[in-house]
Amino acid sequence: MGRMFTGQFNGVAVTAQQDLFELVAPATAICVIHAIELEQTTEVGDAQEEGLSILLKSGATTSGSGGSTPSKVAAQVSDAASGATLEANNTTKATAGTIVTHNAWSWNVRMPFNKIFTPEMRPVVAPSRRLTLELGTTPADSITMNGTITWEEIG
Repeated sequence: MGRMFTGQFNGVAVTAQQDLFELVAPATAICVIHAIELEQTTEVGDAQEEGLSILLKSGATTSGSGGSTPSKVAAQVSDAASGATLEANNTTKATAGTIVTHNAWSWNVRMPFNKIFTPEMRPVVAPSRRLTLELGTTPADSITMNGTITWEEIG
């Protein structure tokens, strides 16, 4: 088993389509995605319920922008730092290249979006390649969101 890491964003007001996460594997390792979690804290009534498109994509060659660079946290306290590059909430999405959509989900915002991949279905990001988790629809109004991505680095 490789080294496990998480990255997260907390309390972010989301008003537009964006790359919720952009992960670039290090040049010397692969990244295996184990889980993705999204929650929100502001859309709590029936009238505020929304269904949003969540898309898992690869193949972009140009990084997005306008977001943040969250900390990459090792699961093992004394482990070495992650070699991956992680960005969150890029309001200008990653572009160029041959972009492929691997998964498309609908997220009802009244419930957390928790995707735990089985071993056979875990997305693998090749060395130096980019994977994005995209919010594919514009929210009707501002949604305060939290998100976590969990990955393993092997190599």
